[in-house]
Amino acid sequence: MMRILVIQHKMIGDVLVSSIICNNLRKAYPNAQIDYLVNDNTVAVLKGNPNISNLIIFDKKAQNSFFELIKFAFQIQKNKYDLVIDAYSKLQSWIITLLSGAKQKISYQKTGRTFLYDYNIPLAKNPSSNFGLAIERRLSLLSPLNLTISIDPFPKVFLDQEEIKFATALFEQHKIDESRKTVMVSLLGSEKLKTYPPQYMAAILDSVSDSFQINIVFNYFPSQIEEARIIYNYCATKTQKNIYFDLLGADLRQYIAIMSKCDVIIGNDGGAINLAKALGKPSFIIFSPWIEKKIWATFEDGIHHTSIHLKDVLPALFYDKTEKALKENAISLYENLKPAFVIEKMIPFLKQHLLP
Repeated sequence: MMRILVIQHKMIGDVLVSSIICNNLRKAYPNAQIDYLVNDNTVAVLKGNPNISNLIIFDKKAQNSFFELIKFAFQIQKNKYDLVIDAYSKLQSWIITLLSGAKQKISYQKTGRTFLYDYNIPLAKNPSSNFGLAIERRLSLLSPLNLTISIDPFPKVFLDQEEIKFATALFEQHKIDESRKTVMVSLLGSEKLKTYPPQYMAAILDSVSDSFQINIVFNYFPSQIEEARIIYNYCATKTQKNIYFDLLGADLRQYIAIMSKCDVIIGNDGGAINLAKALGKPSFIIFSPWIEKKIWATFEDGIHHTSIHLKDVLPALFYDKTEKALKENAISLYENLKPAFVIEKMIPFLKQHLLP
């Protein structure tokens, strides 16, 4: 039996997107052992995925101690992998790959690290399809295998019947108006630099609420309730009446179940958007000024998925700016992405999905 390890540390969105490597490997090698090495805080997005044999958890000890990292890597070695695909490609995964003892190793081409891998795949600079670079780069790691399958580029999440029942019961409990479409709002980014200004977000929600008869559900963690409340308070009273502020999941799986009951997602780029796309939900993303849209604007066709970036409307602000400079000035740059710019593009998108 072929033994394969796919490595992807880091955030929920990264882990979900890199799971397409496992999905396609399962199609190509139906009898293989396909293990996926991830951080423990991302496990929920992989629950029920039939294409993954085992989750290898990269725990906090191994993340924070070089000695523990080496011990962890030697544990990996005991699994005697035939193939390692390193989709993370940073120091920790380099060490794990080096000590894995795998017969074949694949990752991205990076200066000074090519000796670690049998195949070093150049990082594409620009997308060649509407998949987006985040997808295309992951799929490029399969190219040395010369697979004969039809490649599936779409990340997937899997819900069980109990989770679906939970979401249905929650909607009934909160008396969601089933005659209306429901819009999920990715209210807050993973950090302040990735979060559209609260007053601007409220202005957008007012416009959407005025334009459509809808239910509005906020996506936020319980620990973010004060930040969510600020945006809610900025909204007009009429808009507030359409917001089910307390309809909230206790964990990531419950969020996914709630999202499965919604019709569309709008708002800040992040894990919530990627999960919604994996459920097949249409999306409208507001990108932070320092994020490269061409990487994470996945599957954009102007119909099912679309987005806006400050660079789309005021490109002169980006001339001769490094990523570092953009990140340092992200908050002030965000002030230039006025709600009118977003509304002008968002309302036509929503008409396609919210009107009969």
